[in-house]
Amino acid sequence: MKNISVLIRVALIMLLATPVYSQKTNSMKNRDESLKTYPKTFSHIGITVPNIEEAVKFYTEVMGFYVIMEPTVVKEENETAIGQMCIDVFGEGWGTFKIAHLSSGDKIGFELFEFKESKELKPNFEPFRSGLFHFSVQDPDVEGLVKKIVDAGGKQRMPIREYYPGHKLYRMCYVEDPFGTVFEIYSHSYELHYSVGENK
Repeated sequence: MKNISVLIRVALIMLLATPVYSQKTNSMKNRDESLKTYPKTFSHIGITVPNIEEAVKFYTEVMGFYVIMEPTVVKEENETAIGQMCIDVFGEGWGTFKIAHLSSGDKIGFELFEFKESKELKPNFEPFRSGLFHFSVQDPDVEGLVKKIVDAGGKQRMPIREYYPGHKLYRMCYVEDPFGTVFEIYSHSYELHYSVGENK
């Protein structure tokens, strides 16, 4: 009788625990499903410049980026992984190019390229054409950074504007580096500029 009683208790425990286990399993499955799509992080941006040494100087001394890899020559060849990757990306016939790797204060990579054609092919600001037409950096001292850019040979493309005049000091300005690449400066984070409630 004692053994039967124990078996009955075990059976009851298992029976009661089954729905809980099933609920947990379904919950974990649903969580796994929701994790299949998640916000990706930004790794780096690549910019072609006419003179990579001058570009490294500008982006380190004016923008404060730090150097991960100094300007290096890459040759067109099939014997290394880097050579094969570059042929995959650029095709054949480019011969050599220079590359340098920088990074911003929030660890976003800034990849600079100099090809033999780069000196003649200047960038065009074409916001109406499909594709990338600017990137943005963040600095609470928008005025100070704009002045540094202009003093270094860049351009200020517009007045510094406030998003919410008299309410919040969120500011922005479009500028151009000395090599013709257009970018934007924000005083605050992207989320603060555009999140719900901030634009009221």
